[in-house]
Amino acid sequence: MKNLSRCLLSLVFTVLLFSGLSAQSQWKLKQITAKRTKSHIKIDGFLDEADWKEASKAADFIQIEPEKGSPASEKTVVSVLFDGRSIYFGFWCTDSEPKKIAARMTKRDMDLRSDDSVYVLIDTFHDRRSCYFVCTNPLGTQWDGRITENGRTVDSTWDGIWKSAAQRTDFGWTAEFAVELRSLKYEPGEEKTWGLNLGRGIPRKLEFSFWTGPMESAYKVSQFGELTGLDLKKAAKKIQVIPHFISKAEEGKKTTAQAGLDARYAFSQAVSGNFTVNPDFATVEADQEVINLTRFETYLSEKRNFFLEGSEIYKQRINLFYSRRISDIYGGAKVYGKVKSFEFQGLTAQTKENQDAGEGSANFTVFRLKKDVMKSSNIGFTAANKLINGKNSGTTGMDAALYFSDRFKFTGQLALSYGDKNTDNVAFFLRPSYDTSTFHIHLRYTQLGGNFADNANTVGFVRDDNRRELDSALSKTFFPKKLGFERIEYSSNYNIYWGLDGTLRSWKIDQEVDFDLKNKFSFSLEHHEEFKLYEKEFRNRQSELEIGYNTREWQHAAFSYSFGQNFDRDFHMLEGEVNFKLTRDFSASYGLERVLFDPDPENESTWIHVLRATNYFTNDLFVKLFYQINTAIDKSNVQVLFVYRFQPPFGSVQIAYQKGTGEFGERGVQGNTLFLKFAYMF
Repeated sequence: MKNLSRCLLSLVFTVLLFSGLSAQSQWKLKQITAKRTKSHIKIDGFLDEADWKEASKAADFIQIEPEKGSPASEKTVVSVLFDGRSIYFGFWCTDSEPKKIAARMTKRDMDLRSDDSVYVLIDTFHDRRSCYFVCTNPLGTQWDGRITENGRTVDSTWDGIWKSAAQRTDFGWTAEFAVELRSLKYEPGEEKTWGLNLGRGIPRKLEFSFWTGPMESAYKVSQFGELTGLDLKKAAKKIQVIPHFISKAEEGKKTTAQAGLDARYAFSQAVSGNFTVNPDFATVEADQEVINLTRFETYLSEKRNFFLEGSEIYKQRINLFYSRRISDIYGGAKVYGKVKSFEFQGLTAQTKENQDAGEGSANFTVFRLKKDVMKSSNIGFTAANKLINGKNSGTTGMDAALYFSDRFKFTGQLALSYGDKNTDNVAFFLRPSYDTSTFHIHLRYTQLGGNFADNANTVGFVRDDNRRELDSALSKTFFPKKLGFERIEYSSNYNIYWGLDGTLRSWKIDQEVDFDLKNKFSFSLEHHEEFKLYEKEFRNRQSELEIGYNTREWQHAAFSYSFGQNFDRDFHMLEGEVNFKLTRDFSASYGLERVLFDPDPENESTWIHVLRATNYFTNDLFVKLFYQINTAIDKSNVQVLFVYRFQPPFGSVQIAYQKGTGEFGERGVQGNTLFLKFAYMF
């Protein structure tokens, strides 16, 4: 282990030295001045108001893919306006083949990169670390979110209040945005400057271009341009109250009704608080069943709104806070904001009794603080605690994300867990990495004490402990434009770890190569080889071939076949998915997984079917279907949700039907159930 430590230190020193000697990427700082408008801007996508034509123009977009640094193949021009209520962006998108413009996504918050699309990224604190993004396609569909830590974290759970519209034209298409200032955090004042980037995607050309560049990645906030001339007053309402009422009628049970309340209070334009009583988690979509070929716990994404907002601040390599550890709650409160160079969030929630786990009511309290350092780096502190029956357990730790250049980054974390076992309870990792728009390499060393996870998993998510782990990865993207190939991506990963006593517990090698062809077909080859030591030594392997059609757009089909050995069992696995639109407003997706084990003494071979469908009557009137089957556990789950948002995105009427909803990996026993929810925003 001493030799390993010396190698790690030598590598870190070498990469740091290389980073210091390497030249910064050459890009020019661009600026555009926003024009104040006193006229009414109608968000219809036509851009026919006089102010649009008189405003300053942002143009000369630069490709990040496929030909980094080259001018965009199609012309894009953008203007920016603002008033006391909103900030407006208008796009003119020229296309030499307008009939080939692709726009199929109609559901809000779907990733729009598979459609022709335009993007606005605004760094409202001009800290060159984080930003909001809003995006639309030629149908006016909305996608928004937050980017933090200079691109390290991209999170689409933020829902702002904004409007968008688009129109097809004889030269291409136009788009219009109005982002309400009350949904953003910023420092009010005169002649303020925000960071700004503007983007456009043309999926049929595999092309993404941006106003500033050439950037190292689309999310590199430190390389944004500037939006100047903003006179911004405090825009948020002091308080916003959203009461809701929900009734539940389940087959064979007594009909129930309950009320709840969500409130938001703006301490300032940069700091806000949230308070909830009896929040509604009943109509949240069930977790999708998946096949897990490991012996580790499956990580499940958060879907509950109270925990989603601002959740990106907790994302770390060693997950000290995992909100799925918190079950249904009586209520909770949190505060989130940024003051000068400090960003912070505090959260507390009181859970209801968990009969499945045999636990009484518990209190969860979490605090996160980040401090901006250097040009676009940060250091942070996290503490998460669970209090139940007078007993505390949880985690605390420090972390850092340091950018020594636009390409070289160093991240690290040191954590301590506490609870029943307060020895051998320390964890840390060190990770230097080097990134360009087409290349990535990193080396990571992690050490987890033998009792770290026992305490940490009361509030966090740690798959395994008692390990000294070395992980390395390399990936490279090529754009050959020859022999029918448009893009080739290669990735390789090597992982090995030992127990703290020096026993080799595991190693794994992952190899993958992906091909995108000019005829819209794609295929990939993967091979995984690993050694595992549990009750005995195991050699697992998996080889996979995947074939897809039109996978660079949302409407596509893909099919894969894999085989190998998994813990002394041979297996064959089929996976497939298809996304399609039957009409402009109706979209659906179907996925299947089939795995066969031989031998299969515990009858784990299974079929998993998942169907999702959405029909939008208007942007705020829609119906959604979710249906899944897992034959291994005899699970059949269906959910239908009808929504009318008369005060988007919060004030709404919802009618939901559910049957068979249950915990992930467990058969649901819920009978036919009908929910009615009404929420109003004051």
